This record gives sequence, structure tokens and C-alpha cells, in this order.
Amino acid sequence: MPDGLAIANLHSYYGEAHVLHGVSLEVARRSVVALLGRNGMGKSTLIRSIVGLTPPAVHEGEIFYQGKSLRGLTPHEVAQKRIGLVPQGRRLFASLTVTEHLTMVDRRPGAAWTVDRVFALFPRLAERRGHRGNQLSGGERQMLAIARALMLDPELLLMDEPSEGLAPVLVQQLQGILQQLKEAGVAILLVEQNLFSALAVSDRAYVLETGKIVYQGTAAELLRDPGTLHRYLGVK
Repeated sequence: MPDGLAIANLHSYYGEAHVLHGVSLEVARRSVVALLGRNGMGKSTLIRSIVGLTPPAVHEGEIFYQGKSLRGLTPHEVAQKRIGLVPQGRRLFASLTVTEHLTMVDRRPGAAWTVDRVFALFPRLAERRGHRGNQLSGGERQMLAIARALMLDPELLLMDEPSEGLAPVLVQQLQGILQQLKEAGVAILLVEQNLFSALAVSDRAYVLETGKIVYQGTAAELLRDPGTLHRYLGVK
């Protein structure tokens, strides 16, 4: 079993709807893994299954982190395992300032990520520290969602569509931030539709189609596989 995240034969449901069909994947420590696929293929369901958000309900299979099962844990208990979540849509509080978002997190004693360190990674947030969530631009909200997750001092970061709705220049900036996090030793499971941006920072890639893993390999291998890119991701 790898020293990181390992998902084995996972089956998840929304009510009677069978969404994930025997999904297996691994995210080793200090690596970045891209989970790719079109809309509605089960990518967000997989993230929700890992962190214990319901729905969905996991009926079969196992989720291990550092060799210990995560099944049945609450989101708070999963976070205590040093697993951070950057949810799709950011999910910020409109009335809280940037600083309040960062200081409200239940931090681990001796955590490496501090407000000052986060502001060093995101200088724009330092400039906007007194602004409320509803006063930030889309790019600033995404920065804050990542910064908030980092305040949990994660060893593993789950990121659900972080580039969604961002202008190309901000997508490129986000790519640089992910590279810095990778260099800092944070493992990342990156759920993305922005194929080339995701693969630029990823070590390995999985492709999800109707709840099943249909491809796995290195990011470089996927970029050299036009058949898979076209069939499952619509790249011509």
C-alpha cells in the first residue's frame, strides 16, 4: 500500500443511482495526480466520497490514507488527518474578511502554514486582507479557497475544479501556485476539466468515464495518446 492516498474498488451511490463503479487510484506523497473527465462522470462524487461528505454513500470498496481507513469518518475527522479540500465553487463566506477566513480554521499545533506564509504565497490576498468574501474577484476567491485549505497544514490537498470560471491569465497563475505547493511537499489530487493546465503540473493522470477509470498513466504518456484524449476528453 502506498504511503499516501489509496482508493480500492470504490462504489458510491446517490440514492439508487450507482455513480462510481469500482474506482481505484493512488496519490503518493509529494506527488500531483490529475483526475480528468467530462462533466457528470463522477469526479466530484469521488472527492465527496474521500472526505466523507454526504451524499454520496459508499457501499463498497476502501479509502486508505497513510495505511488507515477513511471510510465512515466525518469531514472534520478527515481534515484532522491533514487532508485539505478546495471545493468546487470556492464556498466562501460572503460576510467574512480574508483574514477571518484564514483565522477561523481549527489549526493543528505547530502547523507549518501560517497566515504570514499564506500571504507570502498569495500577495494579492495580503493586499485584500480586510475585504469580505463578496468583495473579491473570482481569482481572489479561488486564492482564498486554497489559502483556507492550507491553514489546515495539509499533507494532501484535494482540489475540485480550481480553474473553473477563471480567465486564462489567472489559470496560468494558478498553475504556478500548484507548482510551488508541489515543491513544498504537498501532495495534490487535482480534479480538472482544464486538461493541459492540469497535466503541466501533474506526475500521473487518471481519466474517469461514467464512473469508471478508463485510463491511467503518467501525464507525459497521456499527452502522447491522441486516441484517449479524443475519445474521453474531446481533444482533437
